[in-house]
Amino acid sequence: MTERLRFYTDENVDPAIARGLRLRGIDAIAAKEDKRTGLGDPQQMELAIREGRVLVTHDEDFLVLASEGVPHAGIVYVKVNTRTVAQMVRFLRLLHDVSTPAEMRGRVEFA
Repeated sequence: MTERLRFYTDENVDPAIARGLRLRGIDAIAAKEDKRTGLGDPQQMELAIREGRVLVTHDEDFLVLASEGVPHAGIVYVKVNTRTVAQMVRFLRLLHDVSTPAEMRGRVEFA
Protein backbone atom coordinates (compact mmCIF):
# COMPACT_ATOMS: atom_id res chain seq x y z
CA MET A 1 0.00 0.00 0.00
CA THR A 2 1.32 3.44 -0.93
CA GLU A 3 2.02 5.80 1.94
CA ARG A 4 -0.41 8.74 1.85
CA LEU A 5 0.03 12.43 2.57
CA ARG A 6 -0.91 13.75 5.97
CA PHE A 7 -1.63 17.43 6.55
CA TYR A 8 -1.09 19.99 9.29
CA THR A 9 -2.80 23.38 9.01
CA ASP A 10 -1.06 26.11 10.96
CA GLU A 11 -2.88 28.46 13.30
CA ASN A 12 -3.67 31.03 10.61
CA VAL A 13 -5.56 28.52 8.45
CA ASP A 14 -9.25 27.86 9.04
CA PRO A 15 -9.55 24.54 10.93
CA ALA A 16 -12.58 23.75 8.75
CA ILE A 17 -10.07 22.73 6.08
CA ALA A 18 -8.64 19.98 8.29
CA ARG A 19 -12.16 18.91 9.25
CA GLY A 20 -13.19 18.77 5.58
CA LEU A 21 -10.20 16.58 4.79
CA ARG A 22 -10.96 14.23 7.68
CA LEU A 23 -14.55 13.88 6.45
CA ARG A 24 -13.01 12.55 3.23
CA GLY A 25 -10.82 10.04 5.07
CA ILE A 26 -7.62 12.09 4.89
CA ASP A 27 -5.36 12.41 7.94
CA ALA A 28 -5.30 16.11 8.83
CA ILE A 29 -4.90 18.10 12.03
CA ALA A 30 -5.28 21.80 12.70
CA ALA A 31 -3.06 23.74 15.07
CA LYS A 32 -6.16 25.42 16.55
CA GLU A 33 -7.79 22.07 17.30
CA ASP A 34 -4.64 20.44 18.63
CA LYS A 35 -3.63 23.26 21.01
CA ARG A 36 -0.49 24.00 18.99
CA THR A 37 -1.01 27.74 18.67
CA GLY A 38 1.59 30.26 19.73
CA LEU A 39 4.57 28.23 18.51
CA GLY A 40 7.18 29.97 16.38
CA ASP A 41 7.50 29.13 12.70
CA PRO A 42 10.61 26.93 13.14
CA GLN A 43 8.80 24.95 15.88
CA GLN A 44 5.72 24.54 13.66
CA MET A 45 7.94 23.31 10.81
CA GLU A 46 9.82 20.93 13.11
CA LEU A 47 6.57 19.54 14.49
CA ALA A 48 5.20 18.96 10.99
CA ILE A 49 8.34 17.21 9.76
CA ARG A 50 8.57 15.07 12.90
CA GLU A 51 5.02 13.86 12.23
CA GLY A 52 5.56 13.62 8.47
CA ARG A 53 2.85 16.18 7.73
CA VAL A 54 2.60 18.62 4.85
CA LEU A 55 2.25 22.10 6.34
CA VAL A 56 -0.65 24.18 4.99
CA THR A 57 -0.19 27.89 5.61
CA HIS A 58 -0.94 31.50 4.66
CA ASP A 59 2.35 32.60 6.25
CA GLU A 60 5.08 33.68 3.80
CA ASP A 61 7.69 33.18 6.52
CA PHE A 62 7.52 29.44 5.80
CA LEU A 63 8.48 30.15 2.19
CA VAL A 64 11.54 32.00 3.46
CA LEU A 65 12.49 29.09 5.73
CA ALA A 66 12.08 26.65 2.82
CA SER A 67 14.22 28.87 0.55
CA GLU A 68 16.91 28.87 3.25
CA GLY A 69 17.03 25.08 3.10
CA VAL A 70 15.18 24.32 6.32
CA PRO A 71 14.01 20.71 5.94
CA HIS A 72 10.27 20.13 5.69
CA ALA A 73 7.78 17.43 4.75
CA GLY A 74 6.20 19.74 2.18
CA ILE A 75 4.49 23.10 2.28
CA VAL A 76 1.26 24.22 0.70
CA TYR A 77 1.09 28.01 0.60
CA VAL A 78 -2.11 29.84 -0.14
CA LYS A 79 -2.37 33.61 -0.05
CA VAL A 80 -4.90 34.64 2.57
CA ASN A 81 -8.48 35.26 1.40
CA THR A 82 -7.89 33.94 -2.12
CA ARG A 83 -9.51 30.48 -1.76
CA THR A 84 -12.62 29.22 -0.02
CA VAL A 85 -12.53 26.32 2.42
CA ALA A 86 -14.15 24.11 -0.24
CA GLN A 87 -11.54 25.10 -2.83
CA MET A 88 -8.72 24.31 -0.41
CA VAL A 89 -10.22 20.96 0.54
CA ARG A 90 -10.52 20.04 -3.15
CA PHE A 91 -6.95 21.14 -3.87
CA LEU A 92 -5.51 19.24 -0.90
CA ARG A 93 -7.57 16.16 -1.70
CA LEU A 94 -6.18 16.16 -5.24
CA LEU A 95 -2.65 16.63 -3.92
CA HIS A 96 -3.27 13.73 -1.52
CA ASP A 97 -4.46 11.53 -4.36
CA VAL A 98 -1.55 12.20 -6.72
CA SER A 99 1.49 12.72 -4.45
CA THR A 100 3.41 10.61 -1.98
CA PRO A 101 5.19 11.86 1.15
CA ALA A 102 8.54 11.21 -0.55
CA GLU A 103 7.51 13.38 -3.51
CA MET A 104 6.36 16.22 -1.25
CA ARG A 105 9.45 16.26 0.98
CA GLY A 106 11.18 19.60 0.44
CA ARG A 107 8.56 20.70 -2.13
CA VAL A 108 6.43 23.85 -1.99
CA GLU A 109 3.03 23.95 -3.70
CA PHE A 110 1.07 27.16 -4.27
CA ALA A 111 -2.70 26.87 -4.09
